[in-house]
Amino acid sequence: MGRNKYRQIWNLDSIFQSLKKSNQFSNHILDIEQGLAKLDGDIAVTSISSVEDADHILNILMEIDSIKLKLSQASSFITCLLAQNPSDQEASVFQGRVTKLKSKYGVILTNFQAILASTSLEIWIDVLKSEELKDFTFILAEWREEGKTTLTSNEKAILSKLSIDGYHAWGQLYQTLMGNLEIEIQLEGKPQKYSIGQALNLRAHSNEELRKAAHEKLELKWSEQKETFAKVLNHIAGFRLQLYNFQGIDDVLEEPLRKNRMKKQTLEAMWSVVSKNKNAFAEYLYRKGKMTGEEKMQSYNFWANFETNSQKIHYDDAIDLVKGFFRKFGKQLEAFVTTAIEGGWIEAENRPKKSAAAFCAGFPMSEESRIFMTFDETMKSILTLAHELGHAFHNTAMNGISSLNRQYPLCIAETASFFAELIVLDAAIEAAESKSEKITLVDEKLKRSVMNFMNIHSRFLFEQNFYEERKKGLVSTQRLNELMQEAILDGYRDSLDNVSVYTWLWTPHFYITDAPFYNFPYTFGYLLTYSLYEKAKEIGPEFENIYIQLLRDSGKMPIEELILKHLNEDITKEDFWEKGMKLCVQDVDLFLELTALERV
Repeated sequence: MGRNKYRQIWNLDSIFQSLKKSNQFSNHILDIEQGLAKLDGDIAVTSISSVEDADHILNILMEIDSIKLKLSQASSFITCLLAQNPSDQEASVFQGRVTKLKSKYGVILTNFQAILASTSLEIWIDVLKSEELKDFTFILAEWREEGKTTLTSNEKAILSKLSIDGYHAWGQLYQTLMGNLEIEIQLEGKPQKYSIGQALNLRAHSNEELRKAAHEKLELKWSEQKETFAKVLNHIAGFRLQLYNFQGIDDVLEEPLRKNRMKKQTLEAMWSVVSKNKNAFAEYLYRKGKMTGEEKMQSYNFWANFETNSQKIHYDDAIDLVKGFFRKFGKQLEAFVTTAIEGGWIEAENRPKKSAAAFCAGFPMSEESRIFMTFDETMKSILTLAHELGHAFHNTAMNGISSLNRQYPLCIAETASFFAELIVLDAAIEAAESKSEKITLVDEKLKRSVMNFMNIHSRFLFEQNFYEERKKGLVSTQRLNELMQEAILDGYRDSLDNVSVYTWLWTPHFYITDAPFYNFPYTFGYLLTYSLYEKAKEIGPEFENIYIQLLRDSGKMPIEELILKHLNEDITKEDFWEKGMKLCVQDVDLFLELTALERV
């Protein structure tokens, strides 16, 4: 195949021209400021006294919709700029402005929610039945509930403004600090510097000595930085807990469950099924450890392929593979990938000074997405590419829908990404030409099960326990390590050795201020994916349209209602989660069968 057929550097100029060369983005910010001023004034004179006010409410909603689109566009652009260059000072300044605008938007929306909450139930029912508002009944009902708090509008405004230089600033500081860290490793006798993203990618390198060296260097770096990051984590958690105290919230899961539009019963059913089935995945890890010559699987060997001479996969070949595998699922998904590639949506170049975490950023105004990752020519990178393309496909599926109805929860966002991964993995396993290749691919699949059933569960357990201790005061670095170690032992059933006790430090999800407990949505999405995939195999090519419709509805209803509507399943019951889990356990059985005589 030809080389360098596909660009590995994204095109951001088509969204906004360079900050240094144009005032385009600055003018966009001014436009948002003016829109917010008008919205603030319009809401200030708003009251709901009869069904006749439905027209006025609709006008308010259209203003909110416009501002929300523009804010999303601006926020995603700054996120992309700082990911490609965490030291971009001009982007950092604009990030501060965008954060303030988002805060102001939040205050104004809170005022509107308070008006909705104060409307009498009789009038409210009539208003929701009006023809003008029929497309927005779900979001309006959700906002009305959010408006029913013990805080006054003025108190909410004060807290929102304080969050800019407190809560959110700590999260931004974390990104900056992590983006500027480097480690140095000897490679072929020469010292070489790696960004944190590049160093973490070395976990999948074919050379075990390099994997171990990267692990040890990272552990040393975390040890050097632990006090700084402990302060950041403590202050993020402390601010969040103070917000909860003011709102009369005692359960730290209340906000993440509300944001995921999920019942606690659903979460408990899912974790119960995960806990009951962990022994199978522990058995997989023990087998894998023995195959690598160890009594117990070493964490720095977890992501490595079995075949030490496994060929690197060029980016061009990776793109062609993903397109080919997506084609087997559906024509719309394949066509989407072509659009993403030709539109310069993907930033994949393996270079220093980039942020560590892969992500997908949506640009709803231009109906595009941008994917950020560091491609290192491994199967793991191909699956990361597929994962982020899954997010982008979800964004594209939502095109044409009002921004008020496209704010889907994280748990269903992770479903779309894992679904894309599973398409690629299953197709690759089916196309495997040798037993060793099949073992490697089944192993790659099981790594994801371990991550979602063991690693993510350990994150969940850590965060739950950490927040309970943080309620009593600051948590020391030693105690953070102890809490992480306890969670790892529970999460992995003691089947993985040398797991980093500094996972609390280098896991970015603990530091995201907009999404507390960003852990269980991954497990939810992963398990749900297996049920979706089984349906896809049963129904065939027609399933693509069912899947797209599920994605399009994902911002309009609670998650339980969404799955009931499109899959006719009750996700509050353990029976549902057992179906997906059964398929995952079957992967373990296949792996054990394939490796029965392999270096055990």
